[in-house]
Amino acid sequence: MSTATAHQHPLRPVDDHWASPDGDRRRPVVEVVVPVYDEQEVLAESVRRLHRYLSESFPYPFRITIADNASTDRTWTIATTLARELPGVHAVRLESKGRGGALHHIWARSDADVVSYMDVDLSTGLEAFLPLVAPLLSGHSDVAIGSRLSRTARVVRGPRREIISRCYNLMLRATLRARFSDAQCGFKAVRTDRVRQLLPLIEDNGWFFDTELLVIAERIGLRIHEVPVDWTDDPDSRVDIVATAVADLKGIARLGRGLLTGSVPIAALRAQVDREARAGSPERSLVGQLASFGVIGIASTLGYLLLYAVLHPSLGAQGANLLALLLTAIANTAANRRFTFGMHGRTGAARHQMEGLAVFAASVVLTSGALAVLHALDPAPSVPVEGGVLVAANLAATLLRFVLFRAWVFNPSRSITPTRSEDR
Repeated sequence: MSTATAHQHPLRPVDDHWASPDGDRRRPVVEVVVPVYDEQEVLAESVRRLHRYLSESFPYPFRITIADNASTDRTWTIATTLARELPGVHAVRLESKGRGGALHHIWARSDADVVSYMDVDLSTGLEAFLPLVAPLLSGHSDVAIGSRLSRTARVVRGPRREIISRCYNLMLRATLRARFSDAQCGFKAVRTDRVRQLLPLIEDNGWFFDTELLVIAERIGLRIHEVPVDWTDDPDSRVDIVATAVADLKGIARLGRGLLTGSVPIAALRAQVDREARAGSPERSLVGQLASFGVIGIASTLGYLLLYAVLHPSLGAQGANLLALLLTAIANTAANRRFTFGMHGRTGAARHQMEGLAVFAASVVLTSGALAVLHALDPAPSVPVEGGVLVAANLAATLLRFVLFRAWVFNPSRSITPTRSEDR
């Protein structure tokens, strides 16, 4: 990407801190980037409207950065004029086109806590901006997007754009397993510490930048907050729908290939996110872990007995015990990983299940041994007696499982080494 030239003036150079009306100088909490290309007709009115809204209704220090993507009309002149006139408005000129490239350049250098962007036509209602960034500032979420496809969104646009938008998001769900609802709405925000983790993995400098950012953020386990928005289509939009669609299809193919082959290093970053989440959350007390483990253990035992009763007629005692114990052990490991030991995401899940199977083997020894002893003493025990012996054996196996889970399988001091299989 070419070097950017930044507009500067004696009162407010581009790298200066935001100045509040009372003269207090503070860095911006939120930076709003407005990417533009040949927007001389709407730029001044839109930026003034945005500045007025943020000055009057937004409770945090802000910066508005106009990112001029190599405009050929009077856009740059208007941008520099606005930067001179309005406190907190800055202008940056980039000598190449591409919304994604502009966002990459400015977000990577921002000193704000949260970076965001919105389309210059302000098609999205500004009243949604505070709900967009609030979860990021509180630490509840990592990425926030405006959604025109939410049930409570109010959207005014033609059927052609509506169909294209919905088809594109359905395609993302089918090909990249995306779970967010609206990839291309020009109304997004990201915590700055998170965006610095994501940007090195994003290749696209154009319209696919948004999708690539969201897919990677989702894959590494970041929390994506969606805000229903009021959105009115801009009839003067100059987006080339055909060219954009072709570029998006190429982007989907490239990103899907990268995720499949492992060339996009998802697992390493996901492991880092998981470690940060565990470091930021106090470890549950032994009593709390025992209580959670006990509830899950009771549910597992009941599930085991039900499966055993169903399988016993066809598989016999040992076969029914083995299969019932295997199925409930897998479910038990997954439940304890999530609820007892507070581990989220897929990082390490395969390893945890493999080690859980080793714990399962110890359970098999206990329960099978108990059955063998019972049948040695009584070749034809009644079902209640057999069930009682198995319950006692399962209680002993449950205690052993907790000790091994806590000290070995889910021990937070153990480092997670992502495998290629976990990266896919």
